[in-house]
Amino acid sequence: MRVSPVAEVSGAGKPGTLPNICEASVRLARTQAWDGDVSRLRFARGARAEALGRLDISSVRDALQHVPHRYLDFTRITPVAGADVGEQATVVGSVDKVTLKRPRPRLQIVEVALVDATGVLMCAFFKQPWLAEQIHVGDTLAVSGKVTFAYGFKQMTPQFHEVVAKAGEGTASAASFARMLPVHGVTDGLSPAWMRRIESAALADYGDACDFMPASLVASREFMTEARALREAHFPSGRAAAEHARRRLAYDELLCLQAALLARRAIELADVAPHEHVVGGPHVSALLAALPFELTAEQRQAADEILADMAAPAPMNRLLLGDVGTGKTAVAAVALAAVADSGSQAAVMAPTSVLARQYAEKLGPVLDRAGVSWALVTGSTPVAEREATAAGLASGALSVLFGTTAVLGDDLAFDDLSLVVVDEQHRFGVGQRARLRSKGAAPDQLTMTATPIPRTLALSVYGDLACSRIARRPHAGAGVITKVITPENVDLAHTAIAEAVAAGHQAYVICPLVDDADDGAGLDDVPVSELAQTSARPHSARAVYERLRDRVFRGVRVGLVTGRMSAAEKDEAMAAFRAGEVKVLVSTTVVEVGVDVPNATVMMVWDADRFGLATLHQLRGRVGRGEDAGTVFLVSAARGTSPARKRLRALEKTSDGFALAEMDLRLRHEGEVLGYRQSGGVTLRHVDMIADADLVAAAHEDAAHLVAKDPSLADARHAPLAREVRRRFGAYFKGERGDA
Repeated sequence: MRVSPVAEVSGAGKPGTLPNICEASVRLARTQAWDGDVSRLRFARGARAEALGRLDISSVRDALQHVPHRYLDFTRITPVAGADVGEQATVVGSVDKVTLKRPRPRLQIVEVALVDATGVLMCAFFKQPWLAEQIHVGDTLAVSGKVTFAYGFKQMTPQFHEVVAKAGEGTASAASFARMLPVHGVTDGLSPAWMRRIESAALADYGDACDFMPASLVASREFMTEARALREAHFPSGRAAAEHARRRLAYDELLCLQAALLARRAIELADVAPHEHVVGGPHVSALLAALPFELTAEQRQAADEILADMAAPAPMNRLLLGDVGTGKTAVAAVALAAVADSGSQAAVMAPTSVLARQYAEKLGPVLDRAGVSWALVTGSTPVAEREATAAGLASGALSVLFGTTAVLGDDLAFDDLSLVVVDEQHRFGVGQRARLRSKGAAPDQLTMTATPIPRTLALSVYGDLACSRIARRPHAGAGVITKVITPENVDLAHTAIAEAVAAGHQAYVICPLVDDADDGAGLDDVPVSELAQTSARPHSARAVYERLRDRVFRGVRVGLVTGRMSAAEKDEAMAAFRAGEVKVLVSTTVVEVGVDVPNATVMMVWDADRFGLATLHQLRGRVGRGEDAGTVFLVSAARGTSPARKRLRALEKTSDGFALAEMDLRLRHEGEVLGYRQSGGVTLRHVDMIADADLVAAAHEDAAHLVAKDPSLADARHAPLAREVRRRFGAYFKGERGDA
């Protein structure tokens, strides 16, 4: 008799012996029970089950994965006398007095006198009047926070507190609970103590289950088993053990994501004949000669990497990363010329009609001089012109098509689509990208982004793409000065705009909303917790446009561009701005990517605290692109010590987009850094993209090795991993080549 592959992969004993087979069966049963309803857990019924549901905990698995977000370190308890003023401390003592005070209307303070053998600590809990009913004289209370001194006593406004022993249960000494106390996320009707009780029961009854990760990987990376990692994550034996557990869980997420990306790619490319492009032909040579400048060393290297992929007997899947103004467009043009040399076709899809038209205007003349035919299709393209383009694509007479999602139309059928170029991939849905690729037989794909992405984030989110990076700007212009100002000092920005216009230059004014009817939902680019510290009412582009046009800049032509305007209206407004007819352009972030008007030298961003660092960096890249220096005014009502204000100050100090992206990643969710939150997609709960850079690289390497040997993870030994990959990131397999 042989042990099942699941038991064998989990390392459950030696195959062929009945006791080990029984043990494996028990562990497998526990694993299968993870998908059961959370109500099967002890203490998780009735009102507590409803409370768990509010935390999105509906199964046993969800409960086990609901790990603490922090720990109260009772192994480092400080006596009151030893708690230094101005420092963080954890203090445990007996409650001597509880007082509810109301110093003014709508302000309640619960004041607790905490006593230990060395002194008294006065604790103040603001706007939590219910604590007066929950904390009683005689309770043993643990508090953690910064120690201050006032009115003759050491004071604390606890960041965290816990009743570790109720009055009448006996005196609890520090030694009796010298441990790491987990702090789980809770909700109304579910206290931290009850959550710990539920988690403890879940681990006792279901925690010892099969490990989905191949034992060889667990051993080679010296990780804990999944069962031990969950135990140490919930109830750690020490700070080091808690961190080792978190890293195992983080690796699980990263490996599953990498495997999903790579396996999906393998499935897409199954049974397809790749294009092997000609990369040294006359059109490429002619295009390089037609460019108004020579490629820099970085640009040349990126172009060579792309051409090598295009010539290889496997479909290309490459990401071209480049900060604002680094010349990604010129590099992409080389790939378009190689398509013409190969007698096939290419499609370039941009997120906005403004950017698509700009591609055509900048690259079109260069392609003409290189003898490469091209066309542009947007939502505003006349019917007759679109029909002529469709005929050229179908016959093969047309080599390159620029456009927005309009290129996805059924009437546009390519004769031989061999290259797809997608600009700012995260602005398109999975289905849209798949539909474009489906217009050809396994076309090469080049993804470009001007969003500075840290290497760790690029590896995790774009793990199935090879990566080329251009870090240096070949023509940096005269540079940009960034200044953070308050709304009260907005006249400084208005004066700078007026002076720039008088000198023959132009300016942008950016707003977070389209009009005053918007509530800002879905537009804010920072954590909700920060918005309370920022401007109460964001400015709308339409209201600002009307005020500037009618009151501030009378006699100056002011234009307006928003995402709600029709494609024709946006194109007309941008054409007027590029031509210099419009001097001040009021806009939303529709001008964030790719808009190139070298004569623009001033930008003013209203409510800058509502945008992420990457977005603001992209926006300021619109000015200072010519011979004259640019100035950007970031208007914010955020307080000087707030996180939002600190982020804005970072923009004053550096113009390095990748350094800012690293900082953004430290502060915010990875989806926010990229400018989106993908439903059903990337959600890395345990990963610290900065601290776990080594894990990101390791997971990428391990997933590539696994998928190279077993492209669809069909091997029985990989069955547990395959199920986990599909469970966590199954959305990546939908809308592609069938529902694989």
